Formats: sequence, structure tokens, C-alpha cells
Amino acid sequence: MPRILVVEDDRDIAELVRRYLEKAHFTVELANSGQDGLASLNERPPDLLILDLMLPQVSGLEICRAARTNPKTAAVPIIMVTARAEESERITGLESGADDYIGKPFSPNELVARVRALLRRITREQATGHVVTYGDITVNDEQHTVTSAGQPVTLTAKEFLLLKYVLSHRGRVLSRDLLLTDVWGYKYTGGTRTVDVHVRRLREKLPLLERALMTVKQFGYKLVDPPPLS
Repeated sequence: MPRILVVEDDRDIAELVRRYLEKAHFTVELANSGQDGLASLNERPPDLLILDLMLPQVSGLEICRAARTNPKTAAVPIIMVTARAEESERITGLESGADDYIGKPFSPNELVARVRALLRRITREQATGHVVTYGDITVNDEQHTVTSAGQPVTLTAKEFLLLKYVLSHRGRVLSRDLLLTDVWGYKYTGGTRTVDVHVRRLREKLPLLERALMTVKQFGYKLVDPPPLS
């Protein structure tokens, strides 16, 4: 069974999340402080991390950033949970490397649905087992790796799925709503700004996309044929 690490300092919320996840046949580990959560994450990386933003000792943002800079945990999917539901906080969480974001109070059933959707997407991508190339970018589904100009590039789980999606729909204009539905796997309520954040991160990590992943004003994005490499 997939193992979920839940880092949450509110014991009532943590136990509620544990109960619903275990009912959905997940193995759950709890950590009630940022320090304990970071230690557990590094000692035994989980299949998915549910992370509260406001934590004692070490904040959720610090844990998220640390996870993304550690090769052992860089690809672990992260769902951030917090009472701070303002758009600026959501964007900060996503820019720190979170794959998804849900605000308190939340429906435990919705959280379980998001966990399932994220894990299902990752499993599906890993199972295809083939290599996709685009210009100087190479994506290996089986190994879940990405290289740019021969150099390894670390992507979050959601960045990897978004990259694969736009590569497989080259030449099509993709609306932000379509990307939310198809890449995030459900009717996402976090707003289309989420897509923009992830696209910006992909462009930063994969310079070829700065020229090739075009913005379609007031609509979405389009990946064109790779331009000649200079």
C-alpha cells in the first residue's frame, strides 16, 4: 500500500486525516512538528507527503524546499494543507515545490480524492516505460528522469506530468482549464494561476521551453516545434 507521511501539528486534524486515509487503504505515518517531519522524510521518503504550512520549529515551506533540493525526495508528490488560503499563500507554496494545495477547513474525502488522483497520475506515467525527446530535452517515463542538454533536471511530480502532457500535445493550444482538468486529474479549485506557476518553473528549469512553450494571451499555452539550438 502507498505510504503517506502527514506532517500536521494539530493532533485532531492529523488523526482525522489518518483515519480517512487508512480507510482508503493507505499506510499513514504522522509527524506533529516540522523537525520530526523533515527527519522522517529524509530517513524514509514516502510515496506522498501531506504537509501543513504553519508548523513549529521548521515551517512547511522550509520542508518543501528542502525536499526539492534533496535527490532522494525531489520527486515525492507534495500536497500542502493550510488555513492560510489567500492566493499569495497558494502561489508561495506552489513556487516552493508543492504539487497541490488545499485550504482549511477541508473535506477529508476531497483530500483522499486528491491523494488518489496524484498517485494515479504518477503511476500511469511511470508504467508507460518509454523515452520522449524534444529538442535537447529527454524524458524517461520508466526512470522518471528528465535531462536538458545532457544534464539531469529535477522536477516535482506535477511538473513532470505537466511536461509530459504538453510534449504529447505538441502544436495544440491548451487552455488553462484543460490543463487543470487533465494534468491535475480533477476539477481543481485552486485557480488557473496554478498552471502559470508550474509553466514558469518548467521554463526556468528547461531553457528550451522559454522559446518553445508559447503563451496564448488570455487563454493558455502552445508548444511549438523545437527551435534550432544555438
